[in-house]
Amino acid sequence: MAERIVKANGIDICCEAFGDPVAPPVLLIMGLGAQMIAYEDEFCTSLADRGFHVVRFDNRDIGRSTRFDSAGIPNILAMMGTLALKRTPEAPYLLADMAKDSLGVMDALGIDKAHIVGTSMGGMIAQTLAIHHPARLRSLTSIMSTTGDRSLPQATPEASAVLVTPAPTDRDGYVKHYANVQRVLRGPHFTEPPTDDAVRANRNYDRGLNPPGVARQLAAILASGNRTAALKGVTVPTLVIHGDADPLVRVEAGQATAAAIPFATLQIMPNMGHSLPKALWQRMIDSITAHAKAH
Repeated sequence: MAERIVKANGIDICCEAFGDPVAPPVLLIMGLGAQMIAYEDEFCTSLADRGFHVVRFDNRDIGRSTRFDSAGIPNILAMMGTLALKRTPEAPYLLADMAKDSLGVMDALGIDKAHIVGTSMGGMIAQTLAIHHPARLRSLTSIMSTTGDRSLPQATPEASAVLVTPAPTDRDGYVKHYANVQRVLRGPHFTEPPTDDAVRANRNYDRGLNPPGVARQLAAILASGNRTAALKGVTVPTLVIHGDADPLVRVEAGQATAAAIPFATLQIMPNMGHSLPKALWQRMIDSITAHAKAH
């Protein structure tokens, strides 16, 4: 299926599918500021080749999905100050709203239940689905994500810096920015050719950047709070995958996620940072496949 726009939760969501439409569906939810193509074509087709109908989509405020420009740009530093005072900050929307977007994509494509795979913020959205809409999940895979417990170890200073640095809006500046972000988040163990990152960055640029939208997504994360208590009631079969070299969402966050969800399976990827490196794709796909086919 070529890219298409569907109505989901009252907004436009851009999505794309791979594989046999009658095969068991896998819905891929991407992370903060990342377009659906961060689940690269080869990753999606490889997963589809395992016998799944694979769907990826642009979250709200990124790529070709609806942008919430009228909501303005949230003051992230002020929100952090509110959190430091043990108060809940306000945000234009929450992860719960983004979870409803995911359900809207499923509804638009005629999918009743799916294996849900979420990466980083996508893992937080997937967890939110498991908490509030368990009947729509066949299984949950949460990759390099967290419970939202702010007492867990925080990102390294360098990773924090690239997270909050707005991307330049000119092509050359964005391509250089993207390469630096990937250098920091991927870490030293799974380097990839600079030409590959340049291709990824140019494809992102051509589909459409939205730095204010990334700030609104980050605000949604900050305002959505700690899911630990709610995760203890999750009954959806869960796999948690995390890298032990993640500089942004530290490995302790993955461990806490697995500890919070009853009977969750934890898989630690040695030397993996906050990325989906090509060298680990087949191992990840093996794990996702085994987990999904067991449920």
